[in-house]
Amino acid sequence: MKKIPYARQLIDRNDIKAVCKVLCADYLTQGPKISEFESVIASYCQAKYVVAVSSGTAALHLACLAVGLKKGDEVITSPITFVASSNSILYTGAKPVFADIDEGDACINTEQIAKKVNSKTRAIIPVDFAGYPCDLEKIKAIAKRNKCFVIEDAAHALGAQYRIKGSGLSDKNRWIKVGSCRHSDMTVFSFHPVKSITTGEGGAITTNNKEYYEKLIMLRQHGITKDSSKFLNPYHLSHNPDKWYYEMQYLGFNYRLTDIQCALGISQFSKLDFFLQRRKKIVSKYNDSFKNLDEVLPLQNKDFAESANHLYVLRFKPDKFKCKKDKIFDEYHKNGILVNFHYIPVYLQPYYQQLGYKRGLCPKAEEYCREALTLPLYPAMSDSDVKRVINITKKIIREFKS
Repeated sequence: MKKIPYARQLIDRNDIKAVCKVLCADYLTQGPKISEFESVIASYCQAKYVVAVSSGTAALHLACLAVGLKKGDEVITSPITFVASSNSILYTGAKPVFADIDEGDACINTEQIAKKVNSKTRAIIPVDFAGYPCDLEKIKAIAKRNKCFVIEDAAHALGAQYRIKGSGLSDKNRWIKVGSCRHSDMTVFSFHPVKSITTGEGGAITTNNKEYYEKLIMLRQHGITKDSSKFLNPYHLSHNPDKWYYEMQYLGFNYRLTDIQCALGISQFSKLDFFLQRRKKIVSKYNDSFKNLDEVLPLQNKDFAESANHLYVLRFKPDKFKCKKDKIFDEYHKNGILVNFHYIPVYLQPYYQQLGYKRGLCPKAEEYCREALTLPLYPAMSDSDVKRVINITKKIIREFKS
């Protein structure tokens, strides 16, 4: 029986050629492909600056450091996300504060954000869950009123866009790419193999703030700069710096992305539009097949956003079934459909429980957790694969509905 994973990368000959070319060149890392990849991302997202790093987690960590998060600060984020979103807050000594989600798209609820803000709130990290952009205009307005930073976790959302509200703009100019930082201080992406494009592992931060950009560049490479205009050492400020001289000004990290990975990323970017269209087509087939079924509910896209369709989540309504979700999960796997789940609310993880977070903190997120499964969705899926997932889903509903 052929097994259909919930997600996987799509690598072609051009990707392999691009990587092989770098392997035969002078630089495997810290070479010209880094800035080339960053330029491709900046142009696509319409952002001034991009810093490529070793993972989406590294990108989140550095973004939190760049805005100066520290012990005593609080940061509001979503509980329905990978643990890296809130772990990056803990890395700085700050405290994650979880705001509940919208039922429709499972993104963070803006009203819940407003309720959680207090004098200690220093930043908001909204998560574009499953590729669905959050209501960034409202989030930015809340942040502005409370003098907070916005770090958009768009690990799922490369290629997504949202519409600016209000008048005075043509329909074309209303649509803004996620990553443009129109309503955030920084936006973070991931290039893990299941994401919109892949570099194997990798991530990036976009920003329009030069100060953040320069700090991110140093933090990425051990906190070191070789730029003489930025030197702090009094001796080298009064003398001509030696050619070999460098300064460590922050406690930084080795979060560099290699030229090998960047070559793959550049090649993958040339196929991004195809990847997005293929994902959209699969989602449309799923939605058409499930829309009249009372037992299940897909995520609902808001009218101001166009999703990157990173994940296809289907909620199985508990009152419509004679079994719990784990039985449905097992039945999919028995039929070769390797469904997954995204995500357990972060604060229910044992480590967070030890920090004092309690069950019941975000009721909507916990309800979502009891109901949701992630169906296969990736560009390499064939039409027959999609049809098989749909047929097995309908079969499971028939067999297990109450």
